[in-house]
Amino acid sequence: MSKQIEITAPMKLLNEDGTLAQPGYAKRNIIEYNRECISASKWRIKEWDFYQVGCKDFIVQFNFFNISLASAATVGYVNLRTGETVSDMILDLATADKFPVNRNGEKPYTFERTKGKKTLKFEVTEKTRRLYWKSPKIECEFVMDNYTGESIVIMNPFDRHKNRFFFTEKINCMPTKGFVKFGDTVIDGNRDDLFTVLDWGRGVWEHKNFWFWGNGTTYIDGKLFGFEITWGIGNPEKGYETALMYDGKCHKLGKVDVEYQPDKRWIEPWKFHEENGRFELTMTPYYDNHSGVMLPNVGMLSHQVHGLWNGTVTLDDGTVLEIKDMYAFCEKVYNKW
Repeated sequence: MSKQIEITAPMKLLNEDGTLAQPGYAKRNIIEYNRECISASKWRIKEWDFYQVGCKDFIVQFNFFNISLASAATVGYVNLRTGETVSDMILDLATADKFPVNRNGEKPYTFERTKGKKTLKFEVTEKTRRLYWKSPKIECEFVMDNYTGESIVIMNPFDRHKNRFFFTEKINCMPTKGFVKFGDTVIDGNRDDLFTVLDWGRGVWEHKNFWFWGNGTTYIDGKLFGFEITWGIGNPEKGYETALMYDGKCHKLGKVDVEYQPDKRWIEPWKFHEENGRFELTMTPYYDNHSGVMLPNVGMLSHQVHGLWNGTVTLDDGTVLEIKDMYAFCEKVYNKW
């Protein structure tokens, strides 16, 4: 069984030599991202704010990432029923230290990236988050309730290099309203089953990685329920990125894995198990959103698989929640950069 360490008092992320002060997890982002203590080359720093708005019919992804070699603001719409996609990008090369990012994804902030006729904007207040993109190709705007309950934050090292780390927070359970427009098409996002997840991350990684990431939100008995499962990247022994969110509380899970590797079987059922039997769900896929190119020394291949989830999860007090046809996703990504 895993022996995880919960961080309950504010602390700095890094020691002066660039190593993690304490690998583990927290239920709020009380960790100070002291970026100035990173001891690796500035070209290896990776920072991202990734929002995914989604329901069973479509997703919209808003992303700003700074990997020092380049920075990009991106938007992508995917129709999960027809496979129709629309995307756009602002790209800048050799951008180390050019675009400062926020040091805590929970705190209010505004980020805007504009180039020519393209604009990406994140506006975070105490009560709401607003995501906006406008370009000649596509326009999107979504406003969500800013989730203020417990979340899941992890700080994991890598085994090969002591000054490399993976620091991330996932915030889901954010009911969302908005729209997407492209050409003569307007997608109405004013619906009760539309939710947003924020993948907020900072780190210095190994060159070659893979990971699984699964996430979803719904209502159970009128209360917001969400789950977060990520594994494969870094050494998670002190803090697995696995948790249930229910009515504002984080219920920490142990190690989660999938029954078989889904490669080349993406649309077959995925069966998930948690080491203590607290996350026993099966995803029945209906759409594989796959993309990417892998070259000998650089690239990314992603299969984000969307489906309906069924089974049971168990809260900290032993309460068992039955999950019936919950829309959610899980992805497997191979990465070299």
